[in-house]
Amino acid sequence: MVLLNAVQGVLTIVIMISIGYVLTGKGWFNEEISKSFAKLVTNVSLPALMLSDIMGNFTKDKLVSLSKGLIAPFLSIAICYVIAIAVSKIFKVEKSRKGTFQSMFFNSNTIFIGLPVNIALFGGKSVPYVLLYYIANTTFFWTLGVYCISKDAPGEHGSILSKSTIKRIISPPLLGFITAVILLLLRIQLPSFIMSTCKYLGNLTTPLSMIFIGISIHSVKLKELKIDKDVIGVLLGRFLVCPLIMVIMVLLVPVPTLMKEVFIMQSAMPVMTNAPIIAKVYGADSRYAAVMVTLSTVLSMITIPIFMVIMSK
Repeated sequence: MVLLNAVQGVLTIVIMISIGYVLTGKGWFNEEISKSFAKLVTNVSLPALMLSDIMGNFTKDKLVSLSKGLIAPFLSIAICYVIAIAVSKIFKVEKSRKGTFQSMFFNSNTIFIGLPVNIALFGGKSVPYVLLYYIANTTFFWTLGVYCISKDAPGEHGSILSKSTIKRIISPPLLGFITAVILLLLRIQLPSFIMSTCKYLGNLTTPLSMIFIGISIHSVKLKELKIDKDVIGVLLGRFLVCPLIMVIMVLLVPVPTLMKEVFIMQSAMPVMTNAPIIAKVYGADSRYAAVMVTLSTVLSMITIPIFMVIMSK
C-alpha cells in the first residue's frame, strides 16, 4: 500500500505533464503562452506559495526548535553543489547548460513529490522534517541554483557577489521566502484573507509548472532526445550522489532517527520542477531542464520504491 501511494504521487505529476504535452499538440498552447506561464509562476504563484507554506506550517517556536536539524541538509546540499561543479567539468558539460546541470544536480523536488512520498512512508509525523529539508533546499535553489542557471544565459556575467548577479538572485520567490521567515520570527500573523489568497495562488504553482514542462517537451524532437553524459550526470546526482552524501552526513550529525530517514528520502527526489521555469525566465536551456524533470520523475517510479524498501528495513 505504501509503495502504491508513492507511485501514485509520481503518476500525478506525469499525468499533468502529459496534459501540457497533448494540449500543445492540439494547438492550445505555444511558446508565448509558455513564457506567460513562467512569469506567472515565478512572480505570483511561487512567492504566494512560500508565504502560505512557511507561515502555514511553522511557528517561531517550531522553527527555532527544529533549527538545529538544518545543519545536516545545509551541509549536504553545499557539498553536493561543490561535487556538481566538479562533475560538470569532468563530464565536459556544454557551456550553454553547465549552470542548469549543476542546479539540477544538487536541488531536489522536496514538496511536489517529496512530501507525499514521506507521508506515505512515515506518516504525518514526518511533515516537520520534510519542511525542514524544504527550507534548506529552497534557500540553495533560489540563491546558488538560480545563479547557476542564470549563468547559462547569453551575455556577460559577474561573480556571485556582483551587483548584477545579486539582482538576478533576489527573485520574487526568494523574497517571499525571506518575508515569511521574518514574519514568523517577529510573530506577525497576516490576516486570514491574505493567507487564503496566498494559498489559492500558491496552489497554481504545481499544475502550471507541470503544464509548462509539457509544453517545453513538445518542442523537443524525439529523434534529438539522447541519453548523453549531460543527462546521465544529473541522474547520478539525484539518485546516487546526493543520497549517499546525506547518508554520510546524518551519520556524522546527531539527529533523531525519523529525521535521518526523511532527509535521506528528500535528497533522493527527482529534479526540482521549478528549474525549467527559471531557465525559461533567464533565457537558458529550458528544454533540457524540462526533459530532465520529466525523465527523473518517471525514473523515480523505480528509484523511490527501492529507497522506500531500504528505509523501511
